[in-house]
Amino acid sequence: MASDSGWTDPLGGVPLLSARQVTPGERWILSAGFNVDAALTSTGRIDSELADLRRLSDAGARVAVLSHQGSHRDGTATALGHVAGHLSRRLDRQVRYVPENASDAAVRAAEALAPGEIAVFGNTRHHAGEERNDPELARRFALLGNAVAVGGFSKAHRAHASNTGVLRLLPGCAARSLEQEIRFLAPWARPPQGAFRAAVLGGRKPEKTLVGLVHAMHTCDLVVPGGVVLNTVLRARGHDLGASDLGSKPDACLEAVRGVLDAPAKARLHVPRTVWVAPVDEGRIVGEARPVAVVDGVSAGHAVVDFDLEPWAAESLAGAGSAVLAGTPSRYLDGQTRSADAVLSALSRTSGAALLLGGDTVAELPWPGPVSTGGGSALQLLATGTCAVLDALRDNARGARDDGPAPAPDDVMDGVST
Repeated sequence: MASDSGWTDPLGGVPLLSARQVTPGERWILSAGFNVDAALTSTGRIDSELADLRRLSDAGARVAVLSHQGSHRDGTATALGHVAGHLSRRLDRQVRYVPENASDAAVRAAEALAPGEIAVFGNTRHHAGEERNDPELARRFALLGNAVAVGGFSKAHRAHASNTGVLRLLPGCAARSLEQEIRFLAPWARPPQGAFRAAVLGGRKPEKTLVGLVHAMHTCDLVVPGGVVLNTVLRARGHDLGASDLGSKPDACLEAVRGVLDAPAKARLHVPRTVWVAPVDEGRIVGEARPVAVVDGVSAGHAVVDFDLEPWAAESLAGAGSAVLAGTPSRYLDGQTRSADAVLSALSRTSGAALLLGGDTVAELPWPGPVSTGGGSALQLLATGTCAVLDALRDNARGARDDGPAPAPDDVMDGVST
C-alpha cells in the first residue's frame, strides 16, 4: 500500500543471517514469533523458522530461543513447553525447554548449552516490561547469547524488549524467515503501474485502523472496512452501535477515523447500507442475527456481527489488480460469514493478485492463495516501507548500540515473573 514513488528496498542496510558465517560454539539468541496456542491449532509461525534453527544448530551454534505467546495484560501468556515439543519433532533433535528467561538460572542454562543444542526459554510476555521495551529486561534477555538473529515477522512492527531491545545491546541480523517474508511482500507494495488497488480491513486489532485504514485511504482505490474498523467508521459517522466491539484503543482509533473522513482521500470507502446485529452478553453472541439498516442504528445489548457487501464493491474487488485482506471482516467463527464469503468470492476472481494477512485471518478463512501470517507487521511494511525491527537492525549495523549487557542484580526483577 506504499506509494510507488516512495518505495525503497526495506532490506537496504539490514544485516542478514543468510550472509553471516556461523562458528561452532557461538552463543546465539533467536528472537522468534511462536505465538501459537498449546493445542498447536496452527503451526505455520513455528514452521516458518525451522530453517533458521536448523542452520544455526547444524553450524554448531548454541541457540537460545526467545518468543512470546498471548499477552501479559490480559493474562493469556502461557508456558511454551508445547513449542519445544513441536520443534523437537520437526527438527528431529531434542529441543530443551527452560521455563525461565530473565533469571540467573536462565543465564546458566544458556551458558551450559552444548554446540548445536537448542533451548526454548520462557514466554517473554510473562513480563510486563516486554511490551514496554523495558531496557533492564532487555539486558537480562541479552545475557542469553552473544549475538541475536531476529525472526518472527509477525511481531516485527512491535518495539519490544526481546527484539528491538536486545538489538540495542548485541550485534544482530535478520533471520532468513524475516528476510524471505519481506521479499515475498514486495509485489504488493509495488503493484503494476496503474493497477486498481483494494484493501479489506477487519479483525479487532487497532493497527488495522491506525495503520491500515489511514494509509490505505491515500494509496488504494477501494477500502472495505469490517470488524472493529467498520464499527469505528460507523461510530465516527454518528450511528448508534449498541454494544458493538470498538477494540482495545477506541478513542485513538475514533480520532484517526475522523481525521480520515475529514480529509481528501484517493480511495472510495465502502460503507454498507445493511449490517447484521445479534444480542450479546460480555461479547458473546447469545441469539440469532438479523439485518438492520445502518441508518436505524443498533439497539442496546446488541452488536454488529456482519454486514452485506454492496454489489458495486464486490465488482470492484473482482476487478482489482492488487488486493490485500487484513483481518476477518465478520464474526466468522461464530457463523457470521456473509461479508467474508462475499469478499473471498470476489478476491478469487481478481484480475491480479490477492493476499491474506495475519495469523488469525489465515487460520480462520478458507483461502487457497498467497498468505502472510504477519498482520500488523505486513500492514506497516506495505504502508511505510519499513517496520520497527528493520529500523532497529539498520541502527544496529551502524553501531548504534548501548554498552554490553552487564549483569543486573536480581532485585531489579522483583515483582516480574519469569
